[in-house]
Amino acid sequence: MVRFRTGWFYIDSFADRNTENSILGYEFPSTWWQSINALFIIVLSGVFAWLWLKLNSMKKEPSTPMKFAIGLLLAGVGFLILVPAASIIESTGGRVGVHWLLFVYFTHTVGELFLSPVGLSAMTKLAPHRIVGQMMGIWFLGAATGNFIGGRIGGLFESFPLKSIFLAVFVYCAISALVMFLLVPWIKRLMGEVK
Repeated sequence: MVRFRTGWFYIDSFADRNTENSILGYEFPSTWWQSINALFIIVLSGVFAWLWLKLNSMKKEPSTPMKFAIGLLLAGVGFLILVPAASIIESTGGRVGVHWLLFVYFTHTVGELFLSPVGLSAMTKLAPHRIVGQMMGIWFLGAATGNFIGGRIGGLFESFPLKSIFLAVFVYCAISALVMFLLVPWIKRLMGEVK
């Protein structure tokens, strides 16, 4: 969760400084971008609920740790999408179109839907009954820590080329996803019968 959350600062800054915030001639404040994730979650959460049920009925639903690994990979892919956008900005000195951020937010939201509700469900299933509330608190502490780290390293946005930052965040997420993919069998054994 920490790795997933650290990159949001960069996306918000990118929306503000580097994206053409207008559609069909109508300009809007860059803060509106923060609503896109919520909109995608509302639209896609039912799709994912149906997908998990359908895959489960076919005995093909990915395990919880596999969903985590996929979510981390999608977080990285979202930043990889911004690498060519950053190249355009660096070569033209201008701003990029809204479609870049729409693709990023869509990819990140899909990744979040692989991670967040699945993680919350796993916390309630795996934690001893008497400390479920504390475990949920620790889950959200992970999200808060990611937001804190993202804010603290936000100064890099000014210090390094955008392309380098987005590529570094992609590599960070991809390595985390690879480690998670490698740990899936071990974590599944630790989880026992819990799905």
